[in-house]
Amino acid sequence: MELEGRFDEAAGVVTVGSDARQRYHDSRGYGYPLPDGDGSNQIALSPVEAAHLLYRGDLAAVVHEETGERLDFQAFVAREPGDDFGVRFLVYADLRERGFYLSPAAEPWIDDPPAGPVDFAVFPRGKGPGDGEIAYALRVIGERTDVPASDLAPGVLAVVDEESEITYFDVDRRAPTGGSDSADALPDSPCEADLLEDRVVVWDPPVDLYERAFYGQPLEGREYDEPTLQCSLLEAAALAEQGAIDLEPATVRRRGRDVEGERFDRRLAVYTALRDRGVVPKTGYKFGADFRTYADVESVDDLGHSELLIRVHPADYVFEPRDLALDVRLAHGVRKTMVFALVDDEGTDADGADVEWWSLERLTP
Repeated sequence: MELEGRFDEAAGVVTVGSDARQRYHDSRGYGYPLPDGDGSNQIALSPVEAAHLLYRGDLAAVVHEETGERLDFQAFVAREPGDDFGVRFLVYADLRERGFYLSPAAEPWIDDPPAGPVDFAVFPRGKGPGDGEIAYALRVIGERTDVPASDLAPGVLAVVDEESEITYFDVDRRAPTGGSDSADALPDSPCEADLLEDRVVVWDPPVDLYERAFYGQPLEGREYDEPTLQCSLLEAAALAEQGAIDLEPATVRRRGRDVEGERFDRRLAVYTALRDRGVVPKTGYKFGADFRTYADVESVDDLGHSELLIRVHPADYVFEPRDLALDVRLAHGVRKTMVFALVDDEGTDADGADVEWWSLERLTP
């Protein structure tokens, strides 16, 4: 027997009676049951769920309650019934095709919906809304929908491009940690240093400052006995703060601001936080990032590959999905993970700053 639904556009649900509960909800995880005092076993569907049943031919039509218009799949989709209906339907249908059950991330579809800007709760394969387990908290956007940093939340971000291709990103908090301890590589007394236009030269440093702590690059190249180090302004600011060179920290920071503006303070905050976490940051210029990082540095002669690419942004930054895709693709292509360091501009000075760490990686559900 073919079933039809009734579409209450104001409420944003499609109700289906007869044996819809057994046919759609209990066996395949669509919708949520309505009180069945009349024995009808009705369920309520979100517009996306109803559209998918229409698309599959499981629903014959949806009748608009106010107008009485009988809507097939084409007519129903053309109405775009709900916010961001087009992109949400595409993702819903894609995940159903991949073998997942999923529901709108809201009551009464599920009892304990995930917090934050989440569109769907995706259940593990073989599980449904009544099993109390969620595989992915999923947010869906189009490629032209910007994402404020404040909206980031652990879960999965599905981005639908203009040709209806879907890219899934795993979003999570990722505070870098490492075992690089460079404290005993610092000199016992400040080394002589000269502040140049956009870098610092450190004269006669201990060999370990480069070879174990991985500060700077030898002026002499690879052929050195006692390296003379060329340091970035970030490295020099950190060394000055620790009393390792004979420059005032404020002097180096001022030069950094002269060279790159307020961005310098944010990058210095992240550089300092990484060093404090036992991670060695080096420039990420060749990868289009702020830093590449090494978690466990014992010697520059046995360095290995860097693990993370770090891009630094202010805490109120707004991401464009196209830029996210570019960064994540780039990191993946060089076997690294992209991490975004979001810096609260309040307190970005020698006293440190509040840094949030977020990683994004491509995901195949």
